[in-house]
Amino acid sequence: MTSASLPRAGLVVVQPLRRKHCARCRRGPQPLLVLEDGAPRCPDCADLGHLVFLPRGDTALTRRAREESTLWAVVVRFNRRKGRYERQGLLVEEGALARAERRCLADAEARRRRRVRDARRRAAQDARFVAAFAAEIRRLYPGCPAERALAVAAHAAERGSGRVGRSAAGRALSEGAVTSAVAASVRHRETPYDHLLMAGVARPEARRRIAPAVQSVLRSWRETGAEAVAGPRPTAEAAAEAG
Repeated sequence: MTSASLPRAGLVVVQPLRRKHCARCRRGPQPLLVLEDGAPRCPDCADLGHLVFLPRGDTALTRRAREESTLWAVVVRFNRRKGRYERQGLLVEEGALARAERRCLADAEARRRRRVRDARRRAAQDARFVAAFAAEIRRLYPGCPAERALAVAAHAAERGSGRVGRSAAGRALSEGAVTSAVAASVRHRETPYDHLLMAGVARPEARRRIAPAVQSVLRSWRETGAEAVAGPRPTAEAAAEAG
């Protein structure tokens, strides 16, 4: 746990991955720690012991509890796979949380209706974006079957996935992003890439081995049926809406 890798804004409390004790009172292991002058402190020794934990998940409750609380802190935990700290919730004053809960109960139905409207709007945006992404796949790779292009587009553009379709380049329908999505699909479905990984082959080496096969499929799809494909490049209007 290093201060350089922690979020820099506001008070930050860490859920440690290992059993750690407070450097001041020596009690532990502690479920929550504050890093002060390079040493871990428990919430009590950091004058945060009176705060209560509010897990992430309810955006309205989190926002209102933060607004109501004079003192609050962000709770994070390190994700080893992603190599970064991720928010787990907040520490807020108990009275502030109670007031926030009352505010949320007062307008719960209105917020439910708004969530339904927002979900429908996002679904429509996503459908238009997937169609535009699939059309661009077919423009660049006319030999790619239509149903395959649609499946690749839907996978790459899944909201919250962090895949290439959700990147700025993907939303702009850049050729590099589209090609990356198609190549990833080919890698898993037309080559023994997954079997190599299961056999213990390192990912860079596995990719090197199957690279010629991936390029062969891409070249075939790019050349097959190219004469029959006409029309302008699809715009990124739907992609812009999907952001």
